[in-house]
This record gives sequence, C-alpha cells and structure tokens, in this order.
Amino acid sequence: MVSSLVAAAQPDKPVDSKITDVTVFLNKAQVSRVVKTKVEAGKTNLIVTGLSSQLDAQSVQVSGKGGVVILGTSHRQNYLSDFNLPKPIRTLKDSVETLQRQVVLEQSQKEILNKEEQMLLSNQKIGGTNQNLTVAELKAMADFYRTRLSDIVSSRMKQDEKIKKLNERIAKLNAQINSQNELYRRNTSELVVSVSAEAATNVELQVRYVVANAGWSPMYDLRAVDTKNPVQLSYKANVFQSTGEEWNNVKLKLSTANPNLSGQKPELYSWYLNFYYPQVYDMAKRRSVAGAPAAAYKAEMKMAEEDINIEAESVADYVTTIQTSLNTEFDIALPYTVASSAKPVVVDIRSYDMKADYIYSVAPKLDADAFLLARATGWEEFNLLPGEANIFFEGTFVGKSFIDPNNIKDTLAVSLGRDKRIVMKREKLKDLTSKNFTGSSRKESYTWEISVRNTKTDAAKIIVEDQVPVSQNTQIEVTTVDLGGAKYNKDTGKLTWELELKPSETRKLVYKFEVKYPKDKQVSGL
Repeated sequence: MVSSLVAAAQPDKPVDSKITDVTVFLNKAQVSRVVKTKVEAGKTNLIVTGLSSQLDAQSVQVSGKGGVVILGTSHRQNYLSDFNLPKPIRTLKDSVETLQRQVVLEQSQKEILNKEEQMLLSNQKIGGTNQNLTVAELKAMADFYRTRLSDIVSSRMKQDEKIKKLNERIAKLNAQINSQNELYRRNTSELVVSVSAEAATNVELQVRYVVANAGWSPMYDLRAVDTKNPVQLSYKANVFQSTGEEWNNVKLKLSTANPNLSGQKPELYSWYLNFYYPQVYDMAKRRSVAGAPAAAYKAEMKMAEEDINIEAESVADYVTTIQTSLNTEFDIALPYTVASSAKPVVVDIRSYDMKADYIYSVAPKLDADAFLLARATGWEEFNLLPGEANIFFEGTFVGKSFIDPNNIKDTLAVSLGRDKRIVMKREKLKDLTSKNFTGSSRKESYTWEISVRNTKTDAAKIIVEDQVPVSQNTQIEVTTVDLGGAKYNKDTGKLTWELELKPSETRKLVYKFEVKYPKDKQVSGL
C-alpha cells in the first residue's frame, strides 16, 4: 500500500530557464525560453519559475527533446515568492547595504568619542584638594584637556558630516530602487509542465508565451549628403518592455503584426430597410379605448416586444473587428539586451538608398527663403510604418518630420531646410496697379513681380508658388489678365512656376489680375 502511494506521488522539480528569442509585436511580445534539466523515471512536475506576471496563459506553447512525454501544462501566479531581482536592482541594494554598514561604523566611532569626552569631563578635578601642583604642571594639564577636548569636538563634527553624506547617498539609492521596482511585479508567474519518462534522462524544453507591456514603434533617419546623391533611409525601432523580465543578449525579431487585432474574417449580415412607424404604448390609454379587445391588445404588445428583440440582435451583429495591417518580420542578426524599464532601446533594422530628385520650393508671399526638398521614389518596397523621422543634410541635423505611408502617393517629399543662396523678392508694381470706376462698378488692377536669383555654383530646380484671389460671391469678379507662364488652378487660385536657373542667373515673373465689384461695397481680403 505504501509503495503504491509513493508511485502515485508526482514530485515537483523547480527548474531554471533562459530567454533565447523574443518576437516583438507592435503591441505585446512572444518570449521563447529554453529549459535544460534531468528527470527521473516516472512522472515529474517541472516548475518553470521566475516568469512574467504579464504572461497570457492562453498563449503558452511547450515542445521538448529527450525521452519524455509531455503530459500537460498549467499556469499559476505565485504571490508568496518574490520576483527575481534583475542585476541593476541587486547592484543598487548591495550598494545600500554597504553604505548602511559604513553609517554604523561611523556612529560607533562617534560614540567612542562621546565616551572619551565624558571620561575627561568626569576626571577634570586635578590632583585632589590637598595636593599642591606647580604652575608648570597645572599649565600642562590644562593644555592637555583643552587640546584633547578640541580634537574630540572636531572629530565628532567630521563624523556627523560623514554620516549625513552617507544617509543622503542611501536616500538617493533607495529612491532609484523604488522607481525601478515600479517596473517589476511583486508576484511572479510559474509554469507547471508535467512529463513522464520510462528511465532517467536529460530533457530540453522550449517554452513560448505572449506577454503584455511590450512592443515597438518605428522611427527613421533620413540623410542627404548633398543634392547629387540618393537619400539614405535608416529604418529603426524603439523597443520597449516593462514585463518584469530581463531580455539579456537575446535574438530579437520585430513583427508588424498586432495580436490585439482579431484575425477572424468578418461576416456581412443582411441589411434590411423598412419604413419607420413611431408608436407610443400608453397602458392607461389603451385600456380606456372603447372596443379594444384585451386579446388584440396583448397580441400587439407581444409584436412590439418581438420587434425590440430583433433590433437588439441586429445591432450586436454589426459589432466586428477588422485587421487591415500587412505583417512583416525583421530578424535582428546581433543579440540585444532590453531591460524592463520605461526607457526604450533603439534597434537598427536596416538602411536603404532611395533615388531622389532635389528641388527648391518657394512661396515668397509667405516666406522670402527657399526650402530645399528631396523627392524620393521607390519607398513602397520597404514596408514602412507611420513614424517620426530625423532629417539630416550635409551632416547637420535640420529638423524632424513624420512619415505616414498611408497618405504618401508616389513620391516621398522631405524638407531639408532653408537655403539662403536662392534669393527671392516679391513686390507690387505700383505703376501697373490702378483703381477705376465704371458705371456702378469698381475695378482694381494688380500687378506683382517675383524676382528669383540663383547665387549657387550649381544649377537649381525651383518651384515658385503664388496666388490670385478666388471669389466667393457672384458680384465679385476676378479676372486673370496675365499669368506670366504659370500653371493656374481656378478652384484654389494657386499659381505655380517650374524653373531651372543656371549659376548666377536671375528670372523675373510677372502676373496681373483684376477684381470688379459694386462700388458701394467693400471687399475684404484685398
């Protein structure tokens, strides 16, 4: 009987595990651990300890190598066992303990000084009452007391200063420990893997699970060496995690998948249309109506209840989740360490060279400076995601931008900053600007001149933008007299010139327009 009970017992064996691979999604991450141990013949519960409390129990997968059969797995939270302290916190705690020992030592030294001071003060009566001392002896004794008491006071002040500085340092370290502890959970997660073996054997298990409080976001560096070379796009990722686990020298894989989005295909249900008849059911009024049988009234109420039920079911059926993202994975060749903290780790994904056309854009009505644009093509093949971009030109940081592939057409335009070498001037030609009255109407003529000069040593492509007003009233007529060779958009009033200026070349652009309106009216915006 005793032997059968022993055979039925299934011993628990805590085992260590090591994180080897992590697949980081845009939200959440899948962690892969390896367990290496030895099991005896029979059934054994392998307790994989120190896992994140953010573990999703439904996502656990276990596979293994060795002469064992995996009988099953279960997951549990352990609130009694403290979490495994990561190395940074252990170092901080060790420093606090060392400083606390120094405080105790300094306080002991201070106490020794206090005892010595008490002893000197209690024995300050020199030679007794009947003993006569010489002046030299009295002076020597007084000098001794004065010197030693001064040394004690000075040493005690130094001890107080040391203790104060040590306590300040301890307080700072404790504050750092508390801030770090917020990123870890006091309860740890455990995985119980039940295995069976016919004989003692070595086992290697691979455990996979998904954790929350982890993810990555894209970021980019756009670098242009000059206006003759391609634009270099550096694709990077901000990887973050506060799972309570330490990812030390692990192989990272970044995925654009989002586990929070359902992968289930949505189903369309029939969309019915009918006339709406609002009805108000007044119990008292219905009962008071003459000739309304009770049975007919109950039937009508039953029909109304059925209508309400159908409407509720249809609303619930239209609640669906649709996944529209295109999944892409990036394998990171070098191992990375990502600590459980609020600070993300920047991971380099890869770099691309994009063909670019460099052109200057100016709107002299708004700004007298020319802005250099890099218009890159071929970015579609890089599977970009919306993210912030740092812009560099000629080795200098010029600003930030935002890349949103969903709103970019064929060309990715990036502003590389101002260039003072393109000189711009816009002025109204007063001699060609006039105001006249014709009958009951008033007509105003405007002439503007834009001067563009290229002071660079290279030729420059320049897009110049200006505008003429657009009428929003039929009594206000806007007529373009001379567009000066510009492309004209009637809906927006926008004028566009595309120029290519040689070094030191100057081009003048002149355009004219007229505005006619009733003379007793005043037009705003002119």
